[in-house]
Amino acid sequence: MGFKQKIKGFFVETQDEQATVVTPTAAPAPETKQEPVKVKKPAPVEAKKSGKPSALSEMFKLGGTISKKHEVIVGIIGAVILMLVWYGVTYTGEIIRPQILPNPVDVLYSYPDLWQNSDLLWNTWYTIKLNLLGYFYALIIAIPVGLVVGLFPVTKALFSKYFDAIRYLPIPAVSGIFIAALGIGFEMKASFLAFGIIIYILPVVVQKIIDLQNPSNSKEYVYLQTIETLGATPWQKFRYVYFPYVMHKISTDIINLTAISYTYIVIAESLNKEGGIGSLISIMSRQSRIDAVYALLFLIIAIGILQDFLLRKLDVAIFPYKYNKPTLWQRIKQAFK
Repeated sequence: MGFKQKIKGFFVETQDEQATVVTPTAAPAPETKQEPVKVKKPAPVEAKKSGKPSALSEMFKLGGTISKKHEVIVGIIGAVILMLVWYGVTYTGEIIRPQILPNPVDVLYSYPDLWQNSDLLWNTWYTIKLNLLGYFYALIIAIPVGLVVGLFPVTKALFSKYFDAIRYLPIPAVSGIFIAALGIGFEMKASFLAFGIIIYILPVVVQKIIDLQNPSNSKEYVYLQTIETLGATPWQKFRYVYFPYVMHKISTDIINLTAISYTYIVIAESLNKEGGIGSLISIMSRQSRIDAVYALLFLIIAIGILQDFLLRKLDVAIFPYKYNKPTLWQRIKQAFK
């Protein structure tokens, strides 16, 4: 008999012996009457409160969030509060004199007079046209020059520091130079405005190229590494990496310059009273019509907000990938599927 069979037989005999062992049984316990158990009714469980905070508490929470709907409602309430405070402090004219801050009702009533007697529509169009032309001149100069300066090391070493220094130039101080060179007509004002935009856009274009070429900026530098790995030519690098990258980056800066551009427009239009909202502001200030001045200032704010809104919509249409949206061609293809 082998070793494995012996072991197997040993375990079988052991199990048989264990099975034949008789265990003593205890005496039967006396029967007892069991009383019926009273089942207690469970206490009502209170509904658990949701862990999500309410919209009101979230609005007053440090670093909280607010929905679009509530943001609009709160914004309207804020405007009403400001108007009521403005009306209250100017109602009697004793707290703040009307020569400093007129009553909002007087400001509102000044619009019909400006429309009838000051040709408000034509002057508004004059200012908008000047703004658009100034932007056009600035972009067709600043973008090409900035690309040339930023793309080549020699031009970058020659001019980039000096273009950065121009940003500290006080723009109103150079208005006399533009008058001496170009006169006091519409073209001078457009050129003056373009210069004010160029000195901000040009260094930004150069800086965006520097950011793209910086190896420590791995998020952006990967584009250059990828196209160099594919063996692209210098023209292909410019077409598919440099130019699209710079354009979609500076578009936000161009939109943000809208507010600054209207500052320069008012300065330029005040030099010669041939037209524009800035010219009207200068005339009304000389006539001590402060209510009309405030009305014109609010008109510039409204135009700036509208222009900002339209430029942002245009930015979404031209650079949809910035906002994780499909391109126009992709949307057309989806529409015809």
